[in-house]
Amino acid sequence: MKEISDLLKKRDIRALGYKKNGNVIIANTNIGKVVIKKNKNKDYIYNYLNTRNFNYYPEIIEEQDYVVYKYVEDVDIPKEQKILDLVDLVSLMHSKTTHYKSLSEDEYKKIYEDLHNNFEYLSEYYKDIISIIDDKVFMSPSEYLLARNISAIFKSIEIGKSYVENWLKEVDGMTKMRMSVVHNNLDLSHYIRNSYDYLVSWDKSKIDIPVFDLYNLYNNHFLDFDFFEILKRYEQTYPLKKYELELFFILITMPSKIEFNDTEFNMCIKISNEIDKLYKSNILIEEYKKLSNT
Repeated sequence: MKEISDLLKKRDIRALGYKKNGNVIIANTNIGKVVIKKNKNKDYIYNYLNTRNFNYYPEIIEEQDYVVYKYVEDVDIPKEQKILDLVDLVSLMHSKTTHYKSLSEDEYKKIYEDLHNNFEYLSEYYKDIISIIDDKVFMSPSEYLLARNISAIFKSIEIGKSYVENWLKEVDGMTKMRMSVVHNNLDLSHYIRNSYDYLVSWDKSKIDIPVFDLYNLYNNHFLDFDFFEILKRYEQTYPLKKYELELFFILITMPSKIEFNDTEFNMCIKISNEIDKLYKSNILIEEYKKLSNT
């Protein structure tokens, strides 16, 4: 704490007490509450956001080995409204920071090969897993749950591989790809609503393809919300290009690698959630394709 205390003193800030909350420290000080966390060298992201008139993050007091910013109290609003507000803010960020990066044909092929190989790897991985489970005289509840639903995993892998082929056709002849600032850690808990809107936890932020933010949000909240409506809301501000939508479909149909390395209870939850995600992903894609055809 001495290192943090000395850092605050340089700014004439006197800490009256500290409270650890996950990987951050919340300090009561003579200027009010502040949040302190290790600086992950994202200063360039803040600078870039400022040049694009996007300053929807708490006021930063210090950026050295630690980043110190003013604590903002979250206003309690319905989560259904909060997720839409978050999507509006993210689509605005993508819109304000969009630029185009030149890519060679080889770079597009590398993306294609990486996606294709991931699906091939997962296919072989689950074939091996189910082979081991089938040879057992007695299955555990989690093994039985996976065996009962393995067809959903293989189906999703085949669907995803077809989207990879569609994506390659979409990018044929392209020389540039749309990029933006990507928060890369989107979760409802990282959006704060007060008199102003704020995004926090920028540690993983980078410049990348915008749909990675949607994918991240989907992974964190696919059980909580109707993502058909969320995706439509996002596109009101930031319409996705066809190759971006195909990439999103690829990502949400790619199964996670389930490893049997947890308690039986937790493994059943993990497997159940993964199967739910794949079913929901296929339904979302079908709904969106119907919308595109109308």
